[in-house]
This record gives sequence, structure tokens and C-alpha cells, in this order.
Amino acid sequence: MFYQTARNDHGLRHDPFKALVAPRPIGWISTLDREGRANLAPYSFFNAVCDAPPMVMFSSLGWKDSVANIEATGEFVCNLASLDLKDEMNASSAAVAPGQSEFELAGLAPARSVCVRAPRVARAKAALECRHLQTIRLTDLDGAQTGSWLVIGQVLGIHIADEVLSGGRVDIGRLKPLARLGYKDYCAVTEGFAMERPVV
Repeated sequence: MFYQTARNDHGLRHDPFKALVAPRPIGWISTLDREGRANLAPYSFFNAVCDAPPMVMFSSLGWKDSVANIEATGEFVCNLASLDLKDEMNASSAAVAPGQSEFELAGLAPARSVCVRAPRVARAKAALECRHLQTIRLTDLDGAQTGSWLVIGQVLGIHIADEVLSGGRVDIGRLKPLARLGYKDYCAVTEGFAMERPVV
């Protein structure tokens, strides 16, 4: 089949776009607002975009608390959502009033960060402490503004649980990161394989 996205005439019950760009890692973003109240929310449009220096990005459909807090404070933490925290991650996605802590809602304890004031998820097997670089309002081909904002941050510090390290490397089988597949579907990465880049 083929369809043009402007027409969205695929004839399927649900839009397949997000199911095709998958799996997508989940950026579990923790922030503080101006009053120092903690916020925690998962974003499935998330990824690393640079490694020298390390940078990550996430995209928010709507000017949500995470974006507002990052704009106000200039910092955030990206916590790793892993299989053992799937229910807590999902609970933190609930739409609640500004200032209500998703940490409490999900039964999660915050932990102090080192480089930023925003807390991290204590049980997360990895967390990236970030300083805000820029927020971009996304526009389409016609230059019209969309309802989405792209947030980019530079990673200042990284927490990794010792239990997921093996032989000097992160063991993906121990880490079991969650990823979004589209619709209401998720997966956990439990194994991987290695390939050498060809030499020509």
C-alpha cells in the first residue's frame, strides 16, 4: 500500500506512522518548576542526537509542564524507563494538575542529582543529567507552526547502576530498556547482537 500523509488516506483503523518508526526509546523526563515542585513524564519521541558532547532531545505535543519547567529552570534529567518500571512509567503519564508530583502518583522516590537541581528517579538503572540548550517550535513545509516543541539538552552527568554493567560495558540484557512501538504497544530490549563494520 501507499498513502500520502497530507491526505492520511491509508484506510487503516489507526494511523501507522508511529508504529513504523519503532521501537522508540522513552525519555522519562524529570524537572522542577519555579517553585521547586517535581514533575515526571515519559516521552516516546526521544533520542540521542550527538555524542561529542553528548546531547539528547525529546519532542512534546503541546506546551506541557516538562517544557515549561525546562524553559524556566534550564535543566532536566532523562531517566531510563526499564521493564521493571513499566507500571510506574505508565502511571506517570497521567494528565494531572500542574504542581502535582508524578513521583508520588507513581510511588517513586526521587534521588538527588549531582550537576542539576532536578531530581532523578532513584530506582532508574540509568539517568542523564542535562542542561537545556534550546527549544524549537516545529513548523511544517508551509512554515506553519505545529503544536509540538523539540527540546535539546547537553548531558552533564550520567548515573549507571552497577548491576547492569558487565565486562566494562552496559549489558542490555540486564538493563532491559522499554521502547514504544506505536498504538498502545511497548517492548523491552532483552538481547542484542554485534556486527563489525565492513572494511573496504
